[in-house]
Amino acid sequence: MIAAAVPCIVPPSISKRLARTLALLMLAALGMASAIIYWATAMRLQDAQQDTLVDKTRVLSEFVRGACTQGGEAELLDKLKVFAPVRAGTQLWLQRADGSVLFSEPANPEHRYRIGNDIRVPAPEMPGGEVIGRLEIDVTHDTRMLKGLAVTLVIATLGCAALTGMGIRWLVVRDLRPLADLAAQTRAISPRRLDQRLRLAAPAEELQPWIEQFNALMERLERAYAQLEGFNADVAHELRTPLATLIGETEVALSRERSVESLRDTLASNLEEMQRLSAMVNDMLFLSNADRGAVARRGQPVSLADLARQVAEFHECTLDEAGLRLDVVGDATVAVDEPLVKRALSNLLGNATRYAAPGSTVQVQIAAEAAAEAASAAEVEVVVRNRGQAIEPQQLPRLFDRFFRGDESRCCEGREQHHGLGLAIVAAIARMHAGRTLARSHDGVTEVGFTVAAA
Repeated sequence: MIAAAVPCIVPPSISKRLARTLALLMLAALGMASAIIYWATAMRLQDAQQDTLVDKTRVLSEFVRGACTQGGEAELLDKLKVFAPVRAGTQLWLQRADGSVLFSEPANPEHRYRIGNDIRVPAPEMPGGEVIGRLEIDVTHDTRMLKGLAVTLVIATLGCAALTGMGIRWLVVRDLRPLADLAAQTRAISPRRLDQRLRLAAPAEELQPWIEQFNALMERLERAYAQLEGFNADVAHELRTPLATLIGETEVALSRERSVESLRDTLASNLEEMQRLSAMVNDMLFLSNADRGAVARRGQPVSLADLARQVAEFHECTLDEAGLRLDVVGDATVAVDEPLVKRALSNLLGNATRYAAPGSTVQVQIAAEAAAEAASAAEVEVVVRNRGQAIEPQQLPRLFDRFFRGDESRCCEGREQHHGLGLAIVAAIARMHAGRTLARSHDGVTEVGFTVAAA
């Protein structure tokens, strides 16, 4: 079966469309201007022709009246013949009152266009008492001039519109050349070259905001891509250790006959590793859901201090083993998602317990304050404060990254192993409550926490 050919749709050209549109607008504007010029010229000529005809008619009427007064019909005919050269460009017909022809000039074939006036001259000396006639003047020259002007205006209008269209097309192509440069630079960007940015030698005012937004997008994409690569590497690293442990212990258990107690110990160890894997997978699923824009389900307003004390009871044994005391300072009543806030507090307390100096006090500080953006929109700050070794300043911005763990957390023995997602989950819970994260460390005091919007 032969597949039908898919027609190739050519996208419209901006330069052609713009040049065509402006050329049509120019054609309309010039056409209107030409029509006005032609109409004004024709009216001026028509007025001049009418004035000339009126003058000639008045002079002829006086001439006929004077001739008739002086000598009657014979005198009139003689004078008309004598003054015929003076009336060049005119044609005259005269009749007696009874309708009989008194004087008539043959039509000149060169006078193709004429305008005329009827005349009626009182002449008591003539039979019937008056002379009736018609005087016409030649306007062929003016008519031909108007026709020539019309042709000239039409040619000039079409020529100017065509030249304008071609000029505009050239200008548009020249001015759109930066877009072609940007398109070439965009095509050069690939997953291996995400550091490339759009640049123009002479940025246009209209293109600069677009370039800045695109470069900002590329910066976010580059960071996200780097985080994704790091995340994949961290996930592989974190999963490899427990999987290797499971495989190794299982291979050892199967290498020879084992007692029931030995197999039970192996299964218990494998179960512990699988629970760790399950917790890691659940945390990753939670973070993925938060990244997709999940929002906290807020319930009735509750006391955050009460939630902190409930979490503290769960950590009481761990705190006692570490020789630590816990204080809850301050309070705020806010509508929050209780399970999520408890989880965030638990992660913060677990983190503080691991790194607090033995015998010191861990504080949960709760304070309501106005947001910087709008004093009317309050937010609540929840911070867990502990004494211990300070965190390096360069590590503070990365505390809430996934799988990030300082060297201290990796090297020290005797501490519970964790997979580095606890503070990332705190950051996600803060975002789900329209809040932000906090991290400060100086003079042996570390404060890590988050905020939640009170609304």
